[in-house]
Amino acid sequence: MPTLANYDQFSGTHWETGSVRNFFAQRGFTAPHTGHPYSEALLLGVSGGAVMGYFTFLYQGHDPQCNILTRNTFDPLDKMLSRLGVVQNVQHTAKPQRAEDILVDTLEEGQPAIVWADMWSLPYNALPWDEGMWGASPLLVYGYEPQEDLVTIADRAQVPLTVTVEELAAARGRIKKIKHRLLTLDAPVEEKLAAAVHLGICDTIKLFTEKPPKGSKNNFGLNAYQFWAKMLTQPKQRLSWEKQFPAGLPMYAGLTSAYEFAFLFGKGAGQDAERGMYADFLAEAAVLLDKPALNDAATQFRATAAAWQQLPAVLLPDEIRPFATSRELMLRKHTLFLEQGGAALEEIHAINARLAGVRNAMSNDFPLTQGEVEAFRERLAEHILVIHDAEATAVQTLQDATA
Repeated sequence: MPTLANYDQFSGTHWETGSVRNFFAQRGFTAPHTGHPYSEALLLGVSGGAVMGYFTFLYQGHDPQCNILTRNTFDPLDKMLSRLGVVQNVQHTAKPQRAEDILVDTLEEGQPAIVWADMWSLPYNALPWDEGMWGASPLLVYGYEPQEDLVTIADRAQVPLTVTVEELAAARGRIKKIKHRLLTLDAPVEEKLAAAVHLGICDTIKLFTEKPPKGSKNNFGLNAYQFWAKMLTQPKQRLSWEKQFPAGLPMYAGLTSAYEFAFLFGKGAGQDAERGMYADFLAEAAVLLDKPALNDAATQFRATAAAWQQLPAVLLPDEIRPFATSRELMLRKHTLFLEQGGAALEEIHAINARLAGVRNAMSNDFPLTQGEVEAFRERLAEHILVIHDAEATAVQTLQDATA
């Protein structure tokens, strides 16, 4: 059975842009302006770029959650591929055996296969099983050896990941909408690249400054920073942190989930909300579009990256030891996965147990008084507005550069 013997692409850090980046590089598709494989930064920019999104969720039976978006989530994969003129070869079946046959055929043709799989069903993600939780994400399969009960995968980690044949089949078949979907890609059309880059930049500007395609204007862009700060400092508001994330376990859950989504979930090693990657995209765009002023915008987004990098220590500060411990453990777990993949599972499970212990203590041994909680939220709001101001300058510079 097939395994691509020469597969060596593990640089992609996000499910969508990372999987496409790895696929393109493995197939030898190179960008015309560099002669090298398409960078993930370029793909991020074309897919819609950087954004700020603020969402809160309260589901019965689960901890409340603060979800911070750092990249455009409005159909980024299809948008990226269609803008680049990439032909998508999609094969979809409800039958597990047919899905296996298609996967084997694809690998025997010498191509890796992009497949969609439920992240909760893949053991290397070390997510506690919950029947009510699921999430579909694309990843790259480059080896399938049933006689060894071994599937080899590229999925965010910088090393190969492995699952059993049964585990992959369960993960691919769990979610009806994307059940057993498989994708391969033709090369991008070079003549479309400049227009794709321009449209991606326009997306970023619009999501920062205009009403989003869906949802409230308070959830996206520059408004989202102001709304988040308001919810932290005006306790009588319906969606305030005082009401949604009061002192105790809810506040801890809000802070740790905000850190998880802004800095770890689908991210690489940088703790900058992907602003450094977006700045790299703008530097490439300056060449592709022959607009040197985009380098100024890149510089400004690197300044926002520096402001974002200070946020983890504001969300989970060193002086509040349980908060700092959680931040350190979460970052350690993330780093272990990126660097070691499944080889670090034992330590990752141990970290999960320690995090569960910290979480459980929050209900009866919360480290802040109500007065300290209010002062904490004020400090957090102040830093969020610092990021807002830096980002407003960056977006205005970007607008000026493309005018």
